[in-house]
Amino acid sequence: MASYDFDLFVIGAGSGGVRAARMSAAFGARVAIAEGQDLGGTCVNLGCIPKKLLFYAAHFAKDFADATNFGWSINQYHFDWTTLIQNKNTEIKRLNKIYEDLLKKAGVTLVSGYAQLETPYSLLINHQRYTAERILIATGGQPVVPKILGHEHVITSNEAFFLDMLPERIAIVGGGYIGVEFASIFNGLGSQVTLLDRGPLFLRGFDPDLRQSLATQMIKENIALRFNTEVASIEKIGQEFTLTLHHGENLKVDKVMYATGRAPQTAGLGLEKLGVTLKQNGAIVVNDDYQSTVPSIYGIGDVTHRLNLTPVAIAEAMVLARNLFGGQHTRLDYNNIPTCIFSQPSIATVGLTEDQARERYHDIQVYRSYFRPLKHTLSGRDEQTIVKIIVEKATQKVIGAHMIGPDAGEIIQGIAIAIKAGATKSIFDSTIGIHPTAAEEFVTLRDPIVEQ
Repeated sequence: MASYDFDLFVIGAGSGGVRAARMSAAFGARVAIAEGQDLGGTCVNLGCIPKKLLFYAAHFAKDFADATNFGWSINQYHFDWTTLIQNKNTEIKRLNKIYEDLLKKAGVTLVSGYAQLETPYSLLINHQRYTAERILIATGGQPVVPKILGHEHVITSNEAFFLDMLPERIAIVGGGYIGVEFASIFNGLGSQVTLLDRGPLFLRGFDPDLRQSLATQMIKENIALRFNTEVASIEKIGQEFTLTLHHGENLKVDKVMYATGRAPQTAGLGLEKLGVTLKQNGAIVVNDDYQSTVPSIYGIGDVTHRLNLTPVAIAEAMVLARNLFGGQHTRLDYNNIPTCIFSQPSIATVGLTEDQARERYHDIQVYRSYFRPLKHTLSGRDEQTIVKIIVEKATQKVIGAHMIGPDAGEIIQGIAIAIKAGATKSIFDSTIGIHPTAAEEFVTLRDPIVEQ
C-alpha cells in the first residue's frame, strides 16, 4: 500500500478550498492546503466582501439626499476614498487571520507558496515535495482582458479595490454583474461613469424586466450606458486615457476598467502534462464527483467554470469532503440557486427567468408588480421596485422569482427556500405578508399577466 504525506492536498485557500480542507480534516483526514497569496481567495480579498463594503459606502450619497424630506438637515458631507480603502483593508486583514486560525484549529497543515504538480500524487512548493493520495484544485478564477491595442493601460476589479484615488471619470467595459456593480459603486461615490457593453442590453441571462428596469434607473442616476459598443483601442496621453470606439468616436476618461469575464486559474499548475483534460478556457473538466480525467485529481469552484458563485464552491467542497472522507455519497443540486447583483437598486433572482420558463414548460403564468417603495413617497426619489414570480400552470409550482429594489438579495434568500421546498402559488397566496414591506408583494400577487 502506497504511503503518502497527506490524504488530501488542497491547492488554493479560497472559500471552497478552505471549506474542503476543514471538513476533510474534521472527518479524520490528514490535510494540507497551499496558498500563494492571501487566505480567503477572491471572495474575501478581491470580490464579494470588499465589493459589498464599497456598495455600502456608495449608497450613503442616496441616503443623505433622501434624508432631507424626512426632516433631517445635512448641511455638508464629504467623502474620502483613502479612508474607505484603508478601513476596507483592515477588515480584509482581519478576515485573513480568521481563515488562518480556522485552518490551524482544524489541524490542517498550511503551506505558503505556489504549487506545481509533479505526478498525480505529488507536487512541489518552494522546491519542497509533498505527496498526497488525492489532490484538490481550488485555485479559482481571474479577470480576463482582451488583447486590444492599449490593453496594458486598463485595470480590472482586482486593482479597483486598491486605487490611490477615486477617478473623476471612469469607463467600465463589460455588462456582466461585475461591470454593473462597479458602475453603481463609482457613480455613488461621485465618479462620472460610462458603462460600455457590446450587446444590446447588459446582464444577459437575467430576467428581461429586471434588466430593462435597471438600465432605466441607472440612466436616471446619470450613468452613461453605451450598448452595442466595442472598444477598438486605448491610448494614454499624460494622465488621461482616450478610448477609440469601434465606430470611430472617442471617449476621454481618467481610468479604464475592464470587466469582460473571468477565466479559471490553471496555468502553471502542470495539469496538462499529467493528462488532466481542460476546456479551451482552462477550466478543469470534472464528473459529478468533481473528479478530473486523472482519478486522484479533483476540482471545485470557479476553476471548473460552471456556476462561479462563492456559496456554490463552498457547497461543492462540503459534498466532496463528505463523499471522500465522511462515508457518504451525495450530489449537489444545482437547480434553484439564488444570486444577487449589488447594483443600485439591487437585483436578485432564483429559479427560471420568464424566457427560460417558456422554453421549458408548455404553459406558464407570470405574476408581476411595479411599485414605488414606501420610503420614496417621502424622499421623492424616482426609483421603481419590481417583484415577479413565474408559475408552471399545470402544477402551480413557483419555478422562478425575481426582484429589483432595495434589499432584493435579503428578500429573495427567503423566497429561495420556499421554491427549493416546492412551494405552489397557493402556498404563496395563503402566506400572510409583513406590512408594510416590499417583500409582502410576493404573497399578494393575485392576477397573472394577460399576454397582449
